[in-house]
Amino acid sequence: MYRLSQLAALAATLSTAMGAYQGFNYGSSFTNGAAKQQSDFETEFRTAQGLIGAPAGGFTSARLYTMIQGGTANAPISAIPAAIATKTSLLLGLWASAGDVAFANELQALSSAIQQYGTALGGLVAGISVGSEDLYRISPTGLENKENPGAAPLTIAHYIKQVRDIIHNTALSGAPVGHVDTWTAWVNSSNQVVVDASDFLGFDGYPYFQKTQQNDIVHSKSLFDDALGATKAASQGKPVWITETGFPLSGKTMGQAVPSIQNAKYYWDHVGCPLFGSTNVWWYTMQDSAPTTPNPSFGLIGSTLTTTPLFDISCSSKQGQTSSSLISPSSGISSALSQTAQSTFFKPSETSTITLATTFLASNGTMTVASFPSGTVSTGKASSIKGSMGEAIAVVMMVTVMALFGL
Repeated sequence: MYRLSQLAALAATLSTAMGAYQGFNYGSSFTNGAAKQQSDFETEFRTAQGLIGAPAGGFTSARLYTMIQGGTANAPISAIPAAIATKTSLLLGLWASAGDVAFANELQALSSAIQQYGTALGGLVAGISVGSEDLYRISPTGLENKENPGAAPLTIAHYIKQVRDIIHNTALSGAPVGHVDTWTAWVNSSNQVVVDASDFLGFDGYPYFQKTQQNDIVHSKSLFDDALGATKAASQGKPVWITETGFPLSGKTMGQAVPSIQNAKYYWDHVGCPLFGSTNVWWYTMQDSAPTTPNPSFGLIGSTLTTTPLFDISCSSKQGQTSSSLISPSSGISSALSQTAQSTFFKPSETSTITLATTFLASNGTMTVASFPSGTVSTGKASSIKGSMGEAIAVVMMVTVMALFGL
């Protein structure tokens, strides 16, 4: 039986696919240790929003690592008023690897920010991350690499509960609270308590650093996909957000991974472009070389803020491709169509003559037509199409019902 509620389920799934956050990671200080001020964050956020060639939706979100403004004990970070001024959404972060006393200051900064900014902040918060790679840093690999001190799984789970207590009955009460870590930490069963405590899993994945594997640029996508797949398998069905990934434009070779602008663009095209618009992504990073350049350096722009990236970020190589096959997409709107329609709209045993055709007109001029129950998706180039994937993709749905089953 076909019901209008089932069509609504598809629309809701599509809405989720189209509403993904897209942005970068932002530190609280420059590479020389100087604390960023509100004007610095505003300039960075506006630069990100104005990047030339940005994929549909642009880069309008920011992931933060701490709630504390540099140079203060527990004052709220000035990135918050900067985000309000520039309408930049935020994945808030609380640093969790410095012990209970330091984390108490993070909690105080969070509480103060809620009191000071209220709904102006609440409307911008994508989520709250309690910690960043703390579990990785206490792992054998983290210890071998002499990383900063981390935090134990039970500690992170306890911190997550403390954050939920802070935001209860406030403007942030509906914000998902989770943790960000490397994929190797998420698949480690000893960290299960953190998975249990989290509303979402923040995934940090860098094939560049996987030097014990075949990590040349050609194999980078398969390494990324394998790591993401393993994390999703360990997530208990909870959302997995891409909180860090990228490829360095300069720096030392790691295994077979060679930093270069050409390889960074390859990684962007093959890993980033399929994710943008369909999955929450905070890329690493827009700029990491102000004023000095680290080794390795992942920034899309150099030491001077500019809206001109060091390579083409338009994902244009993905435009104009035409294909028609049985639905087997891996992400985004096509995936939403496949999963929802096949499970909800028809059963293989039924012999109805219902046809559902859905046409998507994206800002890059790509047109996708999905047809059910035949289960085919065709994508090609449309002409003179304007719009924004992140705001309101022009969606035209035509449903031809030749046999009605109880509607």
